[in-house]
Amino acid sequence: MPVEVMSLFSHRTHASPKANTSLPASNWQRRIGANQRTRTAAIPPWLINTASLIVMVFLVALSLSIGVADFSWSGILQSIISHSANADSALLLVSRIPRTVAIVLTGIAMAVAGMIIQVVLKNRFVEPSMVGATQSAALGLLVVSLLFPASALIVKMGVATIAAMLGMMLFMLLIHRIPPTDFLMIPLIGIVFGGIIEAITTFIAYQTESLQMLSVWQFGDFSGVLAGRYELLWLTGGLCVLAYIIADKLTIIGLGDNIALNLGISKRQVTWIGVGMVAMMSAVVVVTVGMIPFIGLVVPNIVSRIMGDKLRRSLPAVALLGASAVLLCDIIGRSIRYPFEVPVATVFGVVGTVLFLWLLLRAPVEQ
Repeated sequence: MPVEVMSLFSHRTHASPKANTSLPASNWQRRIGANQRTRTAAIPPWLINTASLIVMVFLVALSLSIGVADFSWSGILQSIISHSANADSALLLVSRIPRTVAIVLTGIAMAVAGMIIQVVLKNRFVEPSMVGATQSAALGLLVVSLLFPASALIVKMGVATIAAMLGMMLFMLLIHRIPPTDFLMIPLIGIVFGGIIEAITTFIAYQTESLQMLSVWQFGDFSGVLAGRYELLWLTGGLCVLAYIIADKLTIIGLGDNIALNLGISKRQVTWIGVGMVAMMSAVVVVTVGMIPFIGLVVPNIVSRIMGDKLRRSLPAVALLGASAVLLCDIIGRSIRYPFEVPVATVFGVVGTVLFLWLLLRAPVEQ
């Protein structure tokens, strides 16, 4: 009997490797499997957040200092000492600070929105512009501007938000029957879906001679940001705080339907809260500064590789890196052809493409 038991265990031990080698996985499948595994933080989160905050503060100071108009910090100091306004302080309050705050809020909003949609859809290769959110927001904004040109900005933002939510709902219906393992189909469908909506928007703008107005929303640019023209972006800051509050629930949703059910989390409710937050963030950014691609795709993936997949721990780093990335691209856009500006969407489109290809081709880290 002991010989038989030993023989049985020995057979099982050798059978398992044989079963695994009978279906060899391709290099691509192994890479994707490594990307989909739950990752843990390789560097202490406090160190990453501190370094990111220092970099962001440096970029904020640099952004405040760069511009076509004459500006000096000595003039600001003189204004503070004399308690009287001068040209430097007026420029700082009217243009430089609003622009820098708008850049920071936009970077935070789009990076956090990308992280949320990736967790909700359980797919690391999607962002708001790949699920039809920004394109639908631009379509809704164009329609309300043509039908009600004198409507208030808050009305346009509301219509753009509703359009973004409807577009995301339609996209989620399209991918409803796709199996979770076929994750590459989701971004492909999203790109085609967004392209269709953008084509419809362009056709309407062409027929109504509104292409110039549409181009303002399709290319993210901060050159027109002044005091009184960016305050809607503070709404995205509140939504980011809400995302941090419900981060644990979003993380549980991302782990799978069965786990969420066992832990008593309403998958449908949390999913639609996340979709609504992404839609509103996308709509506010499009209404205020226009579309900026790749932020919600590249930034969450970089942070996930460094800090792991726990949303509450990685969300501050995502926000700081998103703000720093947009600040850096805006500084490059203002400096590369000074005194002219290259739109930040163009700069980030180039940088984001390179980073995304690097993320795809980089060998996964063995855990």
